[in-house]
Amino acid sequence: MPSRVRPGLGELLRYLSELVEQGAESHYRALELNYRARYTPVLRAIAAGAESVTDITARTHLTQGAVSQSLTLMTADGIVARHSLEDARKSGFHLTREGRKLLTVLQPQWRISFAAIEALEKEIGHPLLRILEDTARALERQDFATRLEAARAGRASAKPNTPEPTHVD
Repeated sequence: MPSRVRPGLGELLRYLSELVEQGAESHYRALELNYRARYTPVLRAIAAGAESVTDITARTHLTQGAVSQSLTLMTADGIVARHSLEDARKSGFHLTREGRKLLTVLQPQWRISFAAIEALEKEIGHPLLRILEDTARALERQDFATRLEAARAGRASAKPNTPEPTHVD
C-alpha cells in the first residue's frame, strides 16, 4: 500500500478549513438554523457597523469576491437587505428583522466557538489563532510567491527586506 504524501501548507489549511466549517454547519443544523458558517465574518462585520462590501472587506480577512458572494446568499436567505448609500455608485447592506433576530441567537454561539477554539489550543499545546494571525501578517509583508522564488534561488531562510548575510573567511 502506498504511503501518504506529506501535505503542503495550502492542503492542510484547506483541510482544516473544511473540518471547521463542517463542524460549524453541523452545529447550526442541530440548532435548526437556516445559516451557513461562511456568513459569520460578514454578519459580524455588519453587526459592528460595516455597511458596504469595501467596509466588510476591511474588517475581515475575506476578499471582495468572497464578501460579495456571501452577501448575495445572505440576501436570498433574508438575513440582509441592500440599500443605497450616499455615493449612489455603491450599495450598502443592513440586517433585516430576520437578520437581527438571527444575530441574537448567533452571538452566544460565537462565544461558544471561541471557547471551543481555546480548548483546542490547550489540547494541541499551541496558540492556533495567534500562529495563523502571525502567519498571515508574515505573508502580507512578503507574499508566498516571493518566498517560493527565494527558495528556488536557495535563499529560503532570507527574511523579507533583509540583505543576505555575507560570509567572511
